[in-house]
Amino acid sequence: MRASLSAAAVLLALSGTAQAQVCRPGPGSNEAKTLAIQSVPLAFAAARSPSASARLELGLEGSYLPKVDDATATPTICQPGKGPEHTDFLFALPRPRILVPLPAGLTAEASWVPPIRVNGLKADLFGFSLSKAVAWENGLVAAVRAHATVGSIRAPITCDQDALGDPVSECFQGTLSNDKYSPNVYGADVSFGFGRGSIRPYFGGGYNRLQPRFQVNFQNRFGSIDSTRVQVDLNRAVFFGGASWQMLDRIDLTGEVYAAPADAVTARLVLRAGLGNSRGQ
Repeated sequence: MRASLSAAAVLLALSGTAQAQVCRPGPGSNEAKTLAIQSVPLAFAAARSPSASARLELGLEGSYLPKVDDATATPTICQPGKGPEHTDFLFALPRPRILVPLPAGLTAEASWVPPIRVNGLKADLFGFSLSKAVAWENGLVAAVRAHATVGSIRAPITCDQDALGDPVSECFQGTLSNDKYSPNVYGADVSFGFGRGSIRPYFGGGYNRLQPRFQVNFQNRFGSIDSTRVQVDLNRAVFFGGASWQMLDRIDLTGEVYAAPADAVTARLVLRAGLGNSRGQ
């Protein structure tokens, strides 16, 4: 009797952890496509016309979050047969920014999205960049920049409220998942700006290294816990363009279109306010 109980306990423990695995889908999988699409608006873009002068600035960015269609959001490798993941939480992601001029003509910019849950999504994201701009007498300005986006987003992506009430879903009568998505976007880009007036158009391009990591955190109605880890590594070329409008002496507004042709296109608006005096680089 004791042996039977011990065997049952072991089987129960194994069933609760059987789905704890690492899945590495290829670049052509739906998992990789979904993660790549989500990385586009999270890349820490410059979102401004390059300038050869700098001062302390505070800004607020809003980036459109492209939707992932149901066919692409349906796993093909890590969990085949499951319905589409829930990825449509917000229309846009707000992101505060701060720009700081540094010695040697460098400029640093940083951002933090604090962990406040909005519509089921809680982000804790950090963006960093370091850039150098050079100006010519004809009004052309070029900038070279390195950037990174790290941190995490938690949301019921695998099993949302609707899936819990769907009798044909494996999520049926389970607990709301609390999945973790870490974008891990690293890149470098070059941009070129024109004009010295109130409106300064610009364009550029670059390269992003994507190392997104996705951690499933779901318990089904039988008590089995799915903690599958999805790991993808991708390389992407990106292109962008827009214009900065100097609305007032210390306030400017930038609109930008940012695209990874293999994945998605997003649009950004960034409102910035300058503090202190401008310093040449």
